Amino acid sequence: MTIKDVAKELKLDWHAVKSLDKEYMQAQLHRNPVAAPRAIGIDEISLRKGHTYRIVVSDLERGKPIWFGGEDRSETSMDMFYEWLGPKKTKKIELAVMDMWKAFTKSTRNNAPGAAILYDKFHVMRHLGDALDKVRKMEYTRLSGTDRSYIKGQKYTLLSNRENLTLDGRKALRKLLQANKRLNAAYLLKESFGQLWSYQAEGWARRFFDNWKQSLKWQRLKPYEKFVSV
Repeated sequence: MTIKDVAKELKLDWHAVKSLDKEYMQAQLHRNPVAAPRAIGIDEISLRKGHTYRIVVSDLERGKPIWFGGEDRSETSMDMFYEWLGPKKTKKIELAVMDMWKAFTKSTRNNAPGAAILYDKFHVMRHLGDALDKVRKMEYTRLSGTDRSYIKGQKYTLLSNRENLTLDGRKALRKLLQANKRLNAAYLLKESFGQLWSYQAEGWARRFFDNWKQSLKWQRLKPYEKFVSV
């Protein structure tokens, strides 16, 4: 039942029921202390509109959340998790999976220097998609007339997976890429980047990434250069 329903059933104030619920959960935590995690997943959730965030940390091996808190998604809030976990358990963390948010990375490197940091594919590709969209906007601003008309209204076409496009969408994408060399280069670079996750050996993955970065050299794609520097 919800807190509101319990309060109504027992004829208690909502805040009283909420306090009892918190006391019960605190007692459960004391009886079942969190085991030292070896692999953690870090993410943020939005509580309401207006960029109000809290951080959620999960034990990836045990498949359950172990901490929810902070005041936002800042480095200071991330530090609160490691303070709560304690230095002894923090030292046992071997892997931290997260998005490319710098505050999470910096806090983890400071508090758990022995842990490897892994950026998950979904967030990496989302950031690369954002870089591609910035190139699209830059080209739209730079061009005029017919050259600009090819770009107008094609955001979804450019950012969608090719297999999700309709036949008309694929034709529009082909026409757009033929008309704009810079967008064509940016699109091909984004599509080829997904190959990174096909390598199982670190050496081959690094070689691919270095070659991919090298291919940016003559493209003059500032958003991509910023993506690589993160």
